[in-house]
Amino acid sequence: MRWEQSVKYASRSDIGFRRENNQDSLSVQICQDRGAFESHGHLFLVADGMGGHAVGELASKIAADTVPHTFYKSREQPVPAALKNALEVANRNIFERGSLNREFERMGTTCSALVLSPAGAVIAHVGDSRVYRVRGDRIDQLTFDHSLQWELLRQGRMRPDEIFLFEPRHVITRSLGPDQSVQVDVEGPYAVMPGDTYVLCSDGLTNHVKDDEIGTIAGELPPGEASRLLVNLANLRGGSDNVTVVIARVGDLPAGMHPVEIAPAAVATTPVDWRWLAAGWGAGIGFVLGISLILLQFAVQGVLVLGVALIGLVAFVLNWLRTPRAQAGGQSGEETILWRPYRTADARLTRKFLNQLAAIESEMQGTAVEEGWNVDWKLHETEFQEVKSALGSGVHQRAFRALARAIDLLMGGLQEQRRKAQHERRWGRVASSPSEPSTE
Repeated sequence: MRWEQSVKYASRSDIGFRRENNQDSLSVQICQDRGAFESHGHLFLVADGMGGHAVGELASKIAADTVPHTFYKSREQPVPAALKNALEVANRNIFERGSLNREFERMGTTCSALVLSPAGAVIAHVGDSRVYRVRGDRIDQLTFDHSLQWELLRQGRMRPDEIFLFEPRHVITRSLGPDQSVQVDVEGPYAVMPGDTYVLCSDGLTNHVKDDEIGTIAGELPPGEASRLLVNLANLRGGSDNVTVVIARVGDLPAGMHPVEIAPAAVATTPVDWRWLAAGWGAGIGFVLGISLILLQFAVQGVLVLGVALIGLVAFVLNWLRTPRAQAGGQSGEETILWRPYRTADARLTRKFLNQLAAIESEMQGTAVEEGWNVDWKLHETEFQEVKSALGSGVHQRAFRALARAIDLLMGGLQEQRRKAQHERRWGRVASSPSEPSTE
């Protein structure tokens, strides 16, 4: 990526519909001068805290504060090493903070950080918060979920159709804070192309919105509108967790300037164990020797040699099957080698998705009228007519954008209605509770 390319970005964090506090944190650091960009680059981060009411919130905030501070201080290190070190320092800070107070013990947070720099797109990652890239009509997941399900898939111990039936969804296998040291995954550098859109998000989004939907929304809408629709959609589908989204879109290059070329990453492969390879060759030679002895009428010796060779061959095959392949399995879809996306999906706008959003908007509109939500109905009618006009003309992208704005207007009314209801419930309980015991 070059300094001359602008970056349009937006971020949004929401408590959701079922949580009492927001344990997510985020950070966006855009370089203000060429020197800072050339040495480090722009930084984007999402962290999802774990560990009780205030504990997870503290852990994610420490990560969101420590990682940018440490990263920009590391002026002598290459970007991948500096970013990895920043997450390791955040891990130590969270661990030490947890050690000072028994109530904060074992607190932790996920952390996914993306840097856009002359070195390309570099990611450092711990946990199950994700980083996606939308390029053209595809969305690629660039991070591996450190969860029980994904680890079992990577080890080949269960098939995707089995694992999502029998294994719990939210068991995290790696996070910042619970232990004094942590293994940080570093991905990239990946080449950055004009128009690339990056999405960082907590699992409050991915629990309710599918990859192809994320890709469509992030690819079709400006970052601000896209972040609002993603959060709105997650909430409308249950809002079971805090939802945090950061979207960054890379601008065009000036005329006559070419993208920075990034050397392709080497394919990650499993190291060869030469002892097992020699055992395999030995078993093959023994098999041939045993057959030869039998043909030469040395039956007893031939059978013994064949037996030993067969045992060796079986051991070799079993070891080969147990050895992890240089691949990473996602929740569904294709498996890909490590330097390629862990999952990929079609991000093109479909009539099916458009119809789903239209049905959501229609249902919300009916409820809003019935319950008297505070909505700017004049502006909503303008957007509604725009949807009808665009659909009549077959311009689905225009209809999609108007639908997103109409849903956002209705969502504002719904959120205000929820706040009023919560206020009434809270003060209703206070009013019904006697301030002093009765003397009668």
